[in-house]
Amino acid sequence: MRLMISFAALFLSVVLLQLSTGGVGPLDALSGLALDFSTAQIGLLGSAHFVGFFIGCWVAPRLMGSIGHSRAFAAFTAMGAIGLLAHMLVIDPYAWSLMRVASGLCVAGCYTVIEAWLQAKVTNETRGRTMGVYRVVDMGASLAAQMLISVLAPASYVSYNLLALLCCAALLPLTLSRLREPETPAAPRLRPMLLIACSPLAAAGVLVAALSSASFRMVGPLYGGQVGLAVDQIAGFLAVFVLGGAVAQYPVGWLADRYDRRWVLIGLSLAAILSSITTAMTNNLETFGILMTAFFFGMTTFPIYSVSAAHAHDFADASERVELSAALMFFFAVGAIAAPLMASTLIEVYGPAAMFVMIAAGHAALVLFGLIRMRIRPGAETRTAYIWSPRTSFLIGRLTGRSRDPE
Repeated sequence: MRLMISFAALFLSVVLLQLSTGGVGPLDALSGLALDFSTAQIGLLGSAHFVGFFIGCWVAPRLMGSIGHSRAFAAFTAMGAIGLLAHMLVIDPYAWSLMRVASGLCVAGCYTVIEAWLQAKVTNETRGRTMGVYRVVDMGASLAAQMLISVLAPASYVSYNLLALLCCAALLPLTLSRLREPETPAAPRLRPMLLIACSPLAAAGVLVAALSSASFRMVGPLYGGQVGLAVDQIAGFLAVFVLGGAVAQYPVGWLADRYDRRWVLIGLSLAAILSSITTAMTNNLETFGILMTAFFFGMTTFPIYSVSAAHAHDFADASERVELSAALMFFFAVGAIAAPLMASTLIEVYGPAAMFVMIAAGHAALVLFGLIRMRIRPGAETRTAYIWSPRTSFLIGRLTGRSRDPE
């Protein structure tokens, strides 16, 4: 309990940061619609966020080593606040894209600092409890962030100002904490091909997870608006997706620890195809029905990243855990950069159902590739523990790596 209390400042910073940066994506989509941005331009905003996220993951450990944890956190938070406040000063989708790069930098940089701080303070005995609380805090705040758009007016300076205030407030708990700054960890080497060497199927799974998650979270408000949802209903639509993903983690983890993880991936993708096709083909559902399809979609797609990560770690040595986690994040970022722009372009040309057709096609390719890989290589002789893997920074592997290895 004393350990959790000592981490309270870090967790409060996570909550405030997630509320701010998690709320800007759906708010940008609705604001873009109100300002007559094209669908493709709105998708570009989501892609720009993940460009900034990837840059931040790469730069943050090095900046933290140069100026320290607190100063690095302040610098990245300032970038996020500036990006938010500038929205209503320049009404242009391409200028907004640069602002979203700043928000992505903020997310990756701040999470890097927080996770480095957690890693330095936890022990093997407290690692499991700390990660459990961390995941609950992060997911709970993410859920609340999706609901913010129900009370934030689109294309309003006040709305972006409130998000900027939350971003600035994230500075206070961490910078005023009495926790002593830890030693700066060495930045992990980025070796994307390590993931391919360990498991080509895991690499494909992470790409498909990015295709599903980034498309839905960044472009989902466009789909919701085009199928007739009100703003508060769109907030619920996005929130139940996150909730479905959280609910699925335990049963999927139970299955992944007891059965061949390749079959679990294939099963999840088959269910995701069913969910996507049902959503794409059903245009006259009531609001409850649309929310239920989003919940089921979250249940079937959200755990794919964690299952893919567990499968990759089954073929890695303990010394490769951190670099493999960074490689997983790299592949996710690549997929997440491309997905919103692809989804929004398809929606613009073919209508709202096209996003789910694209996602279904990605999962169909993953099913086929999974079956091919099962014929090429047998399953792992020993398996690491399944871990619900946050997609936050390149340093997350330091927090989760030891938990995967048997005692």
